[in-house]
Amino acid sequence: MTGALFGAPFFIYIRQKSTLKKNIFPIVFAVIWLLLVTTLLCIPGTKLPKITWQDKIWLDKWVHIFLFMVLVILWSKAYSHKKNTHSSSRRIFLQIMITGIVYGIAMEIVQKYFIPFRSFDLGDIIADAIGCVVGYFFAIKKFSSR
Repeated sequence: MTGALFGAPFFIYIRQKSTLKKNIFPIVFAVIWLLLVTTLLCIPGTKLPKITWQDKIWLDKWVHIFLFMVLVILWSKAYSHKKNTHSSSRRIFLQIMITGIVYGIAMEIVQKYFIPFRSFDLGDIIADAIGCVVGYFFAIKKFSSR
């Protein structure tokens, strides 16, 4: 499922006329981060710490925000090009943000049905979406052509 969400844009990216050697590192970092996020979200519930102080500061939600913010930033960096106009960059970054939100929802469904002792958590989806939105605005500010 992860490959379908973020793999297809990779092949679209390769077909573009920009030199692959110059732009491969942002893609590699984005793929590595995606694999790390997927791995972390698929850890069985029995392997997660049961410390109650984390609940008081909503550590889990902050982690989700951070993971998904970085995910959107890295993919936006991978797709940012000097030749893109400001509006095309915004459109690409918006698509990346939406894909990140859909990925977060999909991973919650995977956790509920396929990962032992994990459940569907609407709060995690909200945190994932917040991270994606923050990453989107960061990408517009830093990577958008003017």
